[in-house]
Amino acid sequence: MPLGLYLSVPFCRTKCSFCNFASGVFSRELFDRYVWKVLADLEGAENLAKEMGGRFEPEVDSIYLGGGTPSVLSPDQLRTLFAGIRANFDVQRFSEITVECAPGTLTPEIINALLTCGVNRVSLGVQSFIDEESRAVGRMHTREVALADIARLRESGITEISLDLIAGLPHQTTASWQRSLAETIAIEVPHVSVYMLEVDDESRLGRELIAGGTRYHAHHVPNDDLVADMYLEACATLNAAGVSQYEISNFARDVVGTDTGDPDADPNAFPAHASLHNLKYWLRQPYLGFGVDAHSMLYAPQRDEPHASVRFATADSLDAVLANTPRTRTPVPERAAVEEAWFLGLRLNRGVELTRMAKEFGIESVERYRSQILDLQEKQLVELSDGFLRLTERGRLLSNDVFEQFIEPSLANALSPKLPA
Repeated sequence: MPLGLYLSVPFCRTKCSFCNFASGVFSRELFDRYVWKVLADLEGAENLAKEMGGRFEPEVDSIYLGGGTPSVLSPDQLRTLFAGIRANFDVQRFSEITVECAPGTLTPEIINALLTCGVNRVSLGVQSFIDEESRAVGRMHTREVALADIARLRESGITEISLDLIAGLPHQTTASWQRSLAETIAIEVPHVSVYMLEVDDESRLGRELIAGGTRYHAHHVPNDDLVADMYLEACATLNAAGVSQYEISNFARDVVGTDTGDPDADPNAFPAHASLHNLKYWLRQPYLGFGVDAHSMLYAPQRDEPHASVRFATADSLDAVLANTPRTRTPVPERAAVEEAWFLGLRLNRGVELTRMAKEFGIESVERYRSQILDLQEKQLVELSDGFLRLTERGRLLSNDVFEQFIEPSLANALSPKLPA
């Protein structure tokens, strides 16, 4: 099975007040040093896989540059990274190649570099179309800048555009959230990711919230109930507009420019514009990560454990990665692979197909959780329909509580992949 590649670029123009990702503002003098470090790791990918006990496949069908903000790199640095990828992997002809970008960084030179590198999908961190909300968390762009960037991308031929929106930003109200959703629908982007604001205790905004202060607009952060209502409204509004939810935080169109897809289509199929790279995480397909805080998962089948795999991750600081700090490694034996199939599969709107689970892992993989499933059904957190066990609307809001029923707490962090921002 072809690999997915994830390259982390931990550099940003500014650090958002709520951010808990391993990224920040660094001197440009470090950019070249970091790029060459990633190149060296790409060259050693096959040896790395063997060292970690995983199965290496040179074929790649998805590439994702995340961060941070990869578009703060220079055009030459972007070209160097992609040249390194193609020199060490067999990138399939119809691969999905995504780069995360911040509005305001898409200069003509950067867009030209994306095109020459074969990039065919851009994930744009808009977060909000309301300027006051963007400024409150340290974003540097405006609504007009974001819209202009989308227009330039389309003019260049990059039409696979995903927008990130965050529910729960300081100063956000139901009315302003509705305006951001309406703007998103009006510009007809094929993919949208919606996140409920999670403020890390160690972030500037998190520390201010704990202290009960007013810096970083902490006193204007919506309460949890309002944020949950905003998330539910996003689900209803986007689904009604033909941007179908296929995962807890992700929505995609089947046909851009239409409100409905094929009425005879399989309701459990993924939308045409779903993120192929992200689906690798949720479907337990192999991927390799390079750079700061990059996670990997490779198959490592044993004769008596055909679903065994191995997860490993780089250090979460730039200094540690540049100093060649060893990766952490977590074997995933057969029992943990079953738990992971539940844990990740339930993130998807279609849920987990019980007959397939039983066929792949054995009937015990389903029977073992019979009491948990019945309990979750009574609490209206999951539902069984067409042979699929899936989260309910309420279950998506309380998804962590559901996942805990299928996975050992000690394994939760190890089995949770590092998803793109």
